[in-house]
Amino acid sequence: MKNEKRKNEREHAQSKNRGNDRRKSSGFHGKDEKRKQTSYQTKTKQQRPKETYQSSELAGSSEELADNFVFGFHATTEALQQGRGNKLFLQEDARGEKIEELKALAKEQSVPVKWVPKQKLETLSDHGVHQGMVLAITPYEYLSLEELLEVGEKEEEPFFLILDSLEDPHNFGSILRTADASGVTGVIIPKHRAVGITPVVTKASTGAVEYVPIARVTNLTHAIQQLKEKNFWIFGTDMQGTNYQKWNTKGSIALIVGNEGRGMSQGLKKEVDEMLTIPMVGHVQSLNAGVAAGLLMYEVVRKRHGG
Repeated sequence: MKNEKRKNEREHAQSKNRGNDRRKSSGFHGKDEKRKQTSYQTKTKQQRPKETYQSSELAGSSEELADNFVFGFHATTEALQQGRGNKLFLQEDARGEKIEELKALAKEQSVPVKWVPKQKLETLSDHGVHQGMVLAITPYEYLSLEELLEVGEKEEEPFFLILDSLEDPHNFGSILRTADASGVTGVIIPKHRAVGITPVVTKASTGAVEYVPIARVTNLTHAIQQLKEKNFWIFGTDMQGTNYQKWNTKGSIALIVGNEGRGMSQGLKKEVDEMLTIPMVGHVQSLNAGVAAGLLMYEVVRKRHGG
């Protein structure tokens, strides 16, 4: 009964908007400039919660201890371009076009450059693949759910991702990269028992973390209920469900991506309006969370923008 009532409400809302234009002809690619101007990037640091990260082996000045770090060319470049850089550390024997590009960008942003031994970069990056560059940045600042909803109100058909206790930073980064490429409005993650924004996530996202709004909430169930109050249709993934190729992606939608091993929690399953399934024809029974999320995100692109 509950789902039938929700379905009727959705069909009624869609019939009212049937004559309206959907997204502008520029499509999801046109969202880049809008993202750079949204409230989540322009609010003051004092107004938003900060996520701190410190290398487990960090040894340096108190100034360095207080900073977050990103590493690798793409993540470093995007963070500098967004004005989040505090100090750029370059490997003392590093040379080449990318190094020169970063030096120029740092100068443009008035970010000091420090040449250090490779061992120092290993420490700052927690032994990540740093490519001879590490950037000390201001701590990542999450949105509140209310702020994310404000971002969604600027779009005709907002599309949110809800990550249910994702633990692998590479998966998270990969999902953020695809989310940016496919025009996802924003991402919602839980505050506890889930990976947050770390240097590994930032590098895996190739800098997409700077462009995709992310809200971190204490209770995902309550967040979903708030989305429903805003007329969002909630979708989940399961072995039994509607073939994702038949997914009705019209209107305001949110997709839940489950944990890598456990899938969606039982509590969140109760909040889902419709389950989707990705047909499997081989021997394995499930896909990597990042791969599954990517297929579903681009199904929304296909349905809304053609192709």
